[in-house]
Amino acid sequence: MTDTTASPALPTPLITWLLLGFVAGFISVLTFHQGTIGLAHLIGLAPNPPYNMRPVPPLGVPQFISLSFWGGVWLTVFALAATRLTEPMRSGRNFLIAGLIFGAVVITLFNWFILAPMRGQPLGNGFVPANMIRGMIYNGIFGLGGAIWMTVGLRLMARNSDPA
Repeated sequence: MTDTTASPALPTPLITWLLLGFVAGFISVLTFHQGTIGLAHLIGLAPNPPYNMRPVPPLGVPQFISLSFWGGVWLTVFALAATRLTEPMRSGRNFLIAGLIFGAVVITLFNWFILAPMRGQPLGNGFVPANMIRGMIYNGIFGLGGAIWMTVGLRLMARNSDPA
């Protein structure tokens, strides 16, 4: 008698890549983004400490959890964009640079010119140079960290899939 129960389908490489992007983005906020804010706060360059517990609507989760979720969304977008890169661009230093640029430029511009007006905030962080630079640094380090976490995840998956 043969087993007629269907085994669960393995995720396609694209789905795996996107899930990896989400997890890497979530973790990157908790480590790289918030770590950078913590360091900047410690040396007096940032007004607020990391891991803000202020509840964020509509669910009332702490702000740093909300940021982590959105970091996961952003790195999913980065992962999707990275599927269009050639193989050499998706590995090594090039991939890390792509993550840094994605965070510093794409996410920052989105925050300045789309998200800020939606929230009733001034465009470009009010075009105050210190605030603008701080945002670019936080987002750039987040993107770099996300690319690092994605690389770590890919290496772990490759090691776990080796039949040896």
